[in-house]
Amino acid sequence: MMTSMQRVLTALGHREPDKVPLFLLTTMHGAKELGLSIREYYSRAEHVVEGQMRLLAKYRSDCLVPFHYAGLECEAFGGDTVFYDDGPPNAGAPVIRRPEDIDRLEPPKVADGAGLVRVLEVTRQLKARVGDTVPIIGVAISPFSLPVMQMGFEPYIRLIYEQPERFARLMAVNQAFCVEWANAQLAAGATAIVYFDPVSSPTNISRELYLKTGHRVALETLPQIKGATAIHLASGRGLAIVDDIAATGTAGVGVSTLEDLAEWKAAARGRFTVIGNLNGVEMRRWTPAQAEDEVKRAIGKAGRGGGFILADNHGEIPWQVPEEVLLAIRDAADRWGRYPLDWVE
Repeated sequence: MMTSMQRVLTALGHREPDKVPLFLLTTMHGAKELGLSIREYYSRAEHVVEGQMRLLAKYRSDCLVPFHYAGLECEAFGGDTVFYDDGPPNAGAPVIRRPEDIDRLEPPKVADGAGLVRVLEVTRQLKARVGDTVPIIGVAISPFSLPVMQMGFEPYIRLIYEQPERFARLMAVNQAFCVEWANAQLAAGATAIVYFDPVSSPTNISRELYLKTGHRVALETLPQIKGATAIHLASGRGLAIVDDIAATGTAGVGVSTLEDLAEWKAAARGRFTVIGNLNGVEMRRWTPAQAEDEVKRAIGKAGRGGGFILADNHGEIPWQVPEEVLLAIRDAADRWGRYPLDWVE
């Protein structure tokens, strides 16, 4: 039997491993394992390390995720975070209140961000626990998508159209931060970086605008990240820009449940690995039998020939998804994901 690392690398090489890799991205669920609130769970590196290791043993996912919450990157810029009892923490009030604030904005140093430093410590400790047997997945918000949290969606879109010089400066600041943050995670032991870029999705902006903005930013940023990357549109559609995404050289793409896995697998054509696309929102209401059906469907559409990792469609399993469903997903992946997939027509 392969290790998780061997399994994932084989799939990324567009070959068939022993079974379909499963990325069960239970970030917050470690708090449940330790009997802690989400706020308390994320307050100490030791909590997250222990939570991730318990989740790994319980659900046998093929990766570990040091990621805490996206708002940490806004905290580094001077923002704050709003915590909830039953969901992911969110970024607080925008740190850029007026476009003029961008003129004075500077990229924060990773070493000065307490939350960022905590994530790096989690990464180091996980690496010490698992070595090269399990991939450790780091996360960085793209320079193009981070401004939604920094200043709000509507003001950001206005900035893009009305103040191109300030938009360019904001991209330069965010790019410098993104590159330092991603590379710091790789240096701490992360195997790869997920480049979260939901604003680039055709769900949010046109392809024409994407090519002028988010695509250019990705083409400039990804080569500066000193390791493998996967682009994730965080539930957004992507088939309309699939060739543009492939041109970035990314190794994987997170696929929305709004689009067909078979179409994505055909569009990938050996250029990148397809990651997805179980519906995390609907997953909250699945029975174990429904979970098995959904896993079988996904593997049947995209599993053959490697180049596929089974995961949810957003990159984070909701807090409300029950343990019995997660265990059913794991069991179904074991049952239906073993190569060769002779049952697939």
